[in-house]
Amino acid sequence: MAFDYKKEYKEFYLPKKQPSLITVPSMHFIAVRGTGNPNEEGGAYKQSIGLLYGIAFTIKMSKMGDHRIDGYFDYVVPPLEGLWWQEGTRGVDYSRKEDFEWISMIRLPEFVTKDEFIWAVTEATEKKHTDFSKVEFMAYDEGLCVQCMHIGPYDEEPATIEAMDAFASQQGFLPDMDGTRRHHEIYLSDVRKCRPENLKTVIRHPVKKKTEP
Repeated sequence: MAFDYKKEYKEFYLPKKQPSLITVPSMHFIAVRGTGNPNEEGGAYKQSIGLLYGIAFTIKMSKMGDHRIDGYFDYVVPPLEGLWWQEGTRGVDYSRKEDFEWISMIRLPEFVTKDEFIWAVTEATEKKHTDFSKVEFMAYDEGLCVQCMHIGPYDEEPATIEAMDAFASQQGFLPDMDGTRRHHEIYLSDVRKCRPENLKTVIRHPVKKKTEP
Protein backbone atom coordinates (compact mmCIF):
# COMPACT_ATOMS: atom_id res chain seq x y z
CA MET A 1 0.00 0.00 0.00
CA ALA A 2 1.31 3.45 -0.92
CA PHE A 3 2.59 5.58 1.96
CA ASP A 4 0.11 8.40 2.64
CA TYR A 5 1.56 11.40 4.48
CA LYS A 6 -1.90 12.63 5.49
CA LYS A 7 -2.64 9.36 7.29
CA GLU A 8 0.83 8.76 8.71
CA TYR A 9 1.27 12.32 9.99
CA LYS A 10 -2.23 13.24 11.06
CA GLU A 11 -0.88 15.84 13.47
CA PHE A 12 0.25 17.93 10.48
CA TYR A 13 -2.58 17.28 8.02
CA LEU A 14 -5.70 16.41 10.00
CA PRO A 15 -5.93 18.75 13.00
CA LYS A 16 -9.18 19.31 14.86
CA LYS A 17 -11.53 22.24 14.25
CA GLN A 18 -10.29 23.75 17.51
CA PRO A 19 -6.91 25.54 17.47
CA SER A 20 -3.88 23.74 18.88
CA LEU A 21 -0.14 24.26 19.15
CA ILE A 22 2.32 22.16 17.17
CA THR A 23 6.03 22.17 16.39
CA VAL A 24 6.62 21.47 12.70
CA PRO A 25 10.01 20.03 11.70
CA SER A 26 12.01 21.00 8.64
CA MET A 27 10.64 19.53 5.40
CA HIS A 28 11.59 19.68 1.73
CA PHE A 29 9.18 20.93 -0.93
CA ILE A 30 8.96 21.67 -4.60
CA ALA A 31 7.83 25.29 -4.81
CA VAL A 32 6.87 28.09 -7.19
CA ARG A 33 6.85 31.74 -6.13
CA GLY A 34 4.52 34.36 -7.50
CA THR A 35 2.22 37.32 -6.96
CA GLY A 36 -1.38 38.22 -7.69
CA ASN A 37 -4.93 37.00 -7.33
CA PRO A 38 -5.07 33.17 -7.06
CA ASN A 39 -8.56 33.17 -8.63
CA GLU A 40 -7.42 34.77 -11.88
CA GLU A 41 -8.28 32.41 -14.70
CA GLY A 42 -5.07 31.37 -16.43
CA GLY A 43 -3.08 33.45 -13.94
CA ALA A 44 0.31 32.78 -12.39
CA TYR A 45 -1.07 30.91 -9.39
CA LYS A 46 -3.05 28.38 -11.41
CA GLN A 47 -0.08 27.93 -13.74
CA SER A 48 2.13 27.22 -10.72
CA ILE A 49 -0.12 24.34 -9.68
CA GLY A 50 0.32 22.67 -13.05
CA LEU A 51 4.10 23.03 -12.81
CA LEU A 52 4.19 21.55 -9.30
CA TYR A 53 2.12 18.52 -10.18
CA GLY A 54 4.17 17.97 -13.31
CA ILE A 55 7.30 17.54 -11.19
CA ALA A 56 5.51 15.72 -8.35
CA PHE A 57 4.19 13.00 -10.64
CA THR A 58 7.47 12.73 -12.55
CA ILE A 59 9.10 11.78 -9.24
CA LYS A 60 6.28 9.48 -8.15
CA MET A 61 6.15 7.64 -11.47
CA SER A 62 9.92 7.28 -11.79
CA LYS A 63 9.36 3.67 -10.68
CA MET A 64 7.89 3.00 -14.14
CA GLY A 65 11.02 4.06 -16.02
CA ASP A 66 14.73 3.32 -16.11
CA HIS A 67 15.72 5.93 -13.53
CA ARG A 68 16.06 4.50 -10.02
CA ILE A 69 15.94 6.81 -7.00
CA ASP A 70 17.86 5.51 -3.99
CA GLY A 71 15.49 4.78 -1.12
CA TYR A 72 12.34 5.18 -3.25
CA PHE A 73 9.06 3.96 -1.80
CA ASP A 74 5.60 4.18 -3.31
CA TYR A 75 3.59 7.06 -1.90
CA VAL A 76 0.54 9.25 -2.36
CA VAL A 77 1.50 12.72 -3.59
CA PRO A 78 1.02 15.02 -0.57
CA PRO A 79 -1.55 17.82 -0.76
CA LEU A 80 -0.98 21.22 -2.29
CA GLU A 81 0.12 23.88 0.22
CA GLY A 82 0.63 27.62 0.11
CA LEU A 83 2.43 30.38 2.01
CA TRP A 84 0.68 33.75 1.69
CA TRP A 85 1.52 37.33 2.61
CA GLN A 86 1.12 40.97 1.58
CA GLU A 87 3.79 43.58 2.06
CA GLY A 88 2.99 45.92 4.93
CA THR A 89 0.13 43.74 6.19
CA ARG A 90 0.06 41.55 9.29
CA GLY A 91 -1.34 38.23 8.16
CA VAL A 92 -3.47 38.48 5.01
CA ASP A 93 -6.22 40.80 3.80
CA TYR A 94 -8.72 38.80 1.73
CA SER A 95 -10.21 41.97 0.22
CA ARG A 96 -6.90 42.66 -1.58
CA LYS A 97 -6.25 39.40 -3.39
CA GLU A 98 -4.41 41.23 -6.19
CA ASP A 99 -1.71 42.16 -3.66
CA PHE A 100 -1.00 38.59 -2.59
CA GLU A 101 2.53 37.26 -2.66
CA TRP A 102 2.68 33.50 -2.40
CA ILE A 103 4.72 30.35 -2.53
CA SER A 104 2.78 27.38 -3.85
CA MET A 105 4.33 24.06 -2.80
CA ILE A 106 4.06 20.28 -2.45
CA ARG A 107 5.96 18.27 0.13
CA LEU A 108 8.67 15.92 -1.12
CA PRO A 109 9.35 12.43 0.22
CA GLU A 110 12.53 12.19 2.27
CA PHE A 111 14.37 10.26 -0.45
CA VAL A 112 14.22 13.18 -2.91
CA THR A 113 17.59 14.96 -2.87
CA LYS A 114 18.51 18.14 -4.75
CA ASP A 115 20.13 15.98 -7.43
CA GLU A 116 16.95 13.91 -7.87
CA PHE A 117 14.92 17.11 -8.07
CA ILE A 118 17.20 18.36 -10.87
CA TRP A 119 16.72 15.03 -12.66
CA ALA A 120 12.92 15.35 -12.35
CA VAL A 121 12.93 18.89 -13.78
CA THR A 122 15.04 17.76 -16.74
CA GLU A 123 12.88 14.68 -17.30
CA ALA A 124 9.59 16.59 -17.10
CA THR A 125 10.88 19.34 -19.40
CA GLU A 126 11.87 16.83 -22.07
CA LYS A 127 8.74 14.68 -21.87
CA LYS A 128 6.12 17.38 -21.39
CA HIS A 129 7.76 20.07 -23.56
CA THR A 130 7.10 22.58 -20.79
CA ASP A 131 9.35 25.10 -19.06
CA PHE A 132 9.70 24.01 -15.41
CA SER A 133 12.47 26.49 -14.56
CA LYS A 134 10.24 28.32 -12.05
CA VAL A 135 10.05 25.24 -9.82
CA GLU A 136 12.57 25.19 -6.99
CA PHE A 137 13.75 22.76 -4.32
CA MET A 138 12.94 24.41 -1.00
CA ALA A 139 13.60 23.58 2.65
CA TYR A 140 11.12 25.04 5.12
CA ASP A 141 11.62 24.89 8.89
CA GLU A 142 8.35 26.18 10.32
CA GLY A 143 8.88 25.60 14.03
CA LEU A 144 6.26 26.39 16.66
CA CYS A 145 2.81 27.18 15.24
CA VAL A 146 -0.87 27.35 16.05
CA GLN A 147 -3.04 25.45 13.58
CA CYS A 148 -6.66 24.59 12.97
CA MET A 149 -8.90 22.82 10.45
CA HIS A 150 -11.02 25.35 8.57
CA ILE A 151 -14.15 23.97 6.92
CA GLY A 152 -15.85 26.24 4.42
CA PRO A 153 -15.02 28.85 1.76
CA TYR A 154 -11.56 30.41 1.74
CA ASP A 155 -13.07 33.89 2.18
CA GLU A 156 -14.48 32.79 5.56
CA GLU A 157 -11.04 31.96 6.94
CA PRO A 158 -10.75 35.23 8.95
CA ALA A 159 -13.16 33.88 11.59
CA THR A 160 -10.99 30.78 12.02
CA ILE A 161 -7.85 32.91 12.15
CA GLU A 162 -9.43 35.11 14.83
CA ALA A 163 -10.08 32.00 16.95
CA MET A 164 -6.48 30.85 16.38
CA ASP A 165 -5.10 34.22 17.48
CA ALA A 166 -7.28 34.22 20.60
CA PHE A 167 -6.15 30.69 21.50
CA ALA A 168 -2.48 31.52 20.95
CA SER A 169 -2.80 34.61 23.15
CA GLN A 170 -4.43 32.58 25.92
CA GLN A 171 -1.47 30.20 25.76
CA GLY A 172 1.01 33.06 26.03
CA PHE A 173 1.98 33.38 22.37
CA LEU A 174 1.92 36.05 19.67
CA PRO A 175 1.81 35.68 15.86
CA ASP A 176 5.33 35.57 14.39
CA MET A 177 4.90 36.08 10.66
CA ASP A 178 8.09 37.96 9.91
CA GLY A 179 10.86 37.04 7.50
CA THR A 180 10.15 33.62 6.00
CA ARG A 181 7.42 32.50 8.43
CA ARG A 182 4.07 33.07 6.77
CA HIS A 183 0.33 32.40 6.81
CA HIS A 184 0.24 28.75 5.74
CA GLU A 185 -2.60 26.81 4.13
CA ILE A 186 -2.80 23.09 3.29
CA TYR A 187 -5.56 22.16 0.84
CA LEU A 188 -7.21 18.82 1.59
CA SER A 189 -10.13 19.21 -0.85
CA ASP A 190 -10.26 19.39 -4.63
CA VAL A 191 -11.81 22.80 -5.22
CA ARG A 192 -13.03 21.62 -8.64
CA LYS A 193 -15.17 18.86 -7.11
CA CYS A 194 -16.02 20.06 -3.60
CA ARG A 195 -18.82 22.42 -2.59
CA PRO A 196 -17.41 25.61 -1.02
CA GLU A 197 -19.07 24.94 2.34
CA ASN A 198 -17.33 21.55 2.54
CA LEU A 199 -13.78 22.63 1.67
CA LYS A 200 -11.20 21.43 4.20
CA THR A 201 -8.13 23.63 4.68
CA VAL A 202 -5.46 23.38 7.36
CA ILE A 203 -4.50 26.89 8.49
CA ARG A 204 -1.19 27.31 10.29
CA HIS A 205 0.41 30.42 11.79
CA PRO A 206 3.90 30.62 13.34
CA VAL A 207 3.95 31.96 16.90
CA LYS A 208 6.43 33.09 19.53
CA LYS A 209 6.36 33.61 23.30
CA LYS A 210 4.98 36.99 24.34
CA THR A 211 8.10 37.61 26.39
CA GLU A 212 10.39 37.33 23.36
CA PRO A 213 11.66 40.61 21.87
